[in-house]
Amino acid sequence: MRIIALSRLKAFWKDNPAYADAEQPGLTWYRHTLKADWASPADVKAEFRNASILRDGRVVFNIAGNKYRVVVWINYTYRVVYVRFIGTHAQYEEIDAQTI
Repeated sequence: MRIIALSRLKAFWKDNPAYADAEQPGLTWYRHTLKADWASPADVKAEFRNASILRDGRVVFNIAGNKYRVVVWINYTYRVVYVRFIGTHAQYEEIDAQTI
């Protein structure tokens, strides 16, 4: 898979030292996703059982022991993952994962 944008992930843990513990789990998720070849939401669920599949290609991943959430939009046809959001569970509750 191609991932757009690693910079959004890096900014999250580099811009706020309180979230520095998200770096290793975030990079682990990133590396795993780079090697993936997801053609459908079922493929995502097969690799990440705790992923939440939303409508229209949206997926929510729990990382760092469910401390943080990553919301992505996946274009399965072109094998592209667009990172739309990374944040704590509290921050996630303040967004609409379908529209962010």
